[in-house]
Amino acid sequence: MFSSKSRDKDSAPSAVPSAAPSIPVKRTARSSAPSIISADLVVSGTLTSSGDIQIDGRVEGDVHSSGLVIGDKAFINGEVIADDLTVRGKIQGSIRARKVLLCATSHVEGNILHEAFSVEAGAFFEGNCRHSDNPLSDDAGRKTVDIAAKPISAPAMTSTISSPVAAKPAEAPRPAAAATFAPLNSGA
Repeated sequence: MFSSKSRDKDSAPSAVPSAAPSIPVKRTARSSAPSIISADLVVSGTLTSSGDIQIDGRVEGDVHSSGLVIGDKAFINGEVIADDLTVRGKIQGSIRARKVLLCATSHVEGNILHEAFSVEAGAFFEGNCRHSDNPLSDDAGRKTVDIAAKPISAPAMTSTISSPVAAKPAEAPRPAAAATFAPLNSGA
């Protein structure tokens, strides 16, 4: 059925090459379509994906994914962990991501641990942000929690003042003056 036009009649017939064993093509998580949480959907619990997620609805819980886009009307109340995070909506909770972009319509209340961080003009962010070489590691997450949980206390401060002028002896505290009040309308 298939023939070669330049085939020489005197040459020996060549063996038909056998079909190469099929090697499964490894798909990366980025090549597939993102999972979408639509605007009318409310999720209670943890979302975990090795691929991309787009959230346009409400999530009451943690979100872990490779790529994550938070839509304009979306709301997340929980921890967000992602390789690449774009926030256009509202997040109340901590963020750990390699790359974070807070768009102009974003509203974030919580701490951000990041490798790369960008903020557009008009974005709202209340919290602390800290650079980390590996924000997705479990150790980085514990350090963020430890820092947020421990109150900061300053060491006790002592000071010594030395002066060539002779210091006055300390005066004894004066007793507080006793005050008596008479009613304004005594009726007499």
